[in-house]
Amino acid sequence: MQERKPTLRQRELSMRLRRLREGKKLSVGQVADQLMCSATKVSRIETGARRVSLRDVRDLCQIYDVSEPEMAQLMDLARRAREDGWWADYEDLGVGPYFDLEQEAKAITYYSMSFIYGLLQTDDYARAIIRSVFPLMDDQVLKERVEARMRRQELLERAGRPRVRVLLDEAVLHRQVGGPKVMSAQLGKIRDIAASEKVIVQVVPFTSGAQSSSDSNMTLFEFADESVSSIVHIEGLTRAQFMDRRESVDRFREMLDNLRDAALTTRESQILITEIKDAHERDA
Repeated sequence: MQERKPTLRQRELSMRLRRLREGKKLSVGQVADQLMCSATKVSRIETGARRVSLRDVRDLCQIYDVSEPEMAQLMDLARRAREDGWWADYEDLGVGPYFDLEQEAKAITYYSMSFIYGLLQTDDYARAIIRSVFPLMDDQVLKERVEARMRRQELLERAGRPRVRVLLDEAVLHRQVGGPKVMSAQLGKIRDIAASEKVIVQVVPFTSGAQSSSDSNMTLFEFADESVSSIVHIEGLTRAQFMDRRESVDRFREMLDNLRDAALTTRESQILITEIKDAHERDA
């Protein structure tokens, strides 16, 4: 059975438990002896590779002499880490870690040279892009994927929603995914969301020349809790990469900053989006 990637809450719980052990200057082996388990189990708990039981959290808190209020926090975090997000209802998605990060992030920066960000897509555009990537997909599975993508967008209506910045290469706006009618409606939706200021949308124009990005689609997730490291997601056809090493994250953050500086202003972007939308509408 394939091991599940840790959710954000799992990662936070694991890091806090590791810091508590290190603060007590205990080795993994010493903790394992007191828990009467293998050192491997303790290591897997601290890396987020294993979901932590409430009993393990309680026992670890006792070993680390944790105060009652902090133990209650950790126990609550462990309970929430075991809860599945709404996307678990869509068994075929296989993108739980990404959705979990998207729901928990304080700030999201997305860049694409290929297609519109899922939080901005219309259902017709989503259907067309998913079908183009998976031409043999069962119709029912396609329907569920489109439904899930639309449900993700509820995030933008939530109180305390994350700060979202979307950087789009101009080519994304011209590419006729689903045809000119679909593209006209899609760019109209982007323009309206940008005007509502729920999302900052900037276009990286053709006139900006060559850019530093070698990856066509990437997302930077940043979190309110500074103890939780920022995460970069690189999208691929057959697999995705999640990177949280500081050096890697800093490199991609610099790249995104450069792309932002090369992009049009939000006002200039809205004007260009409207112009290209009208061109698609004339072709429909």
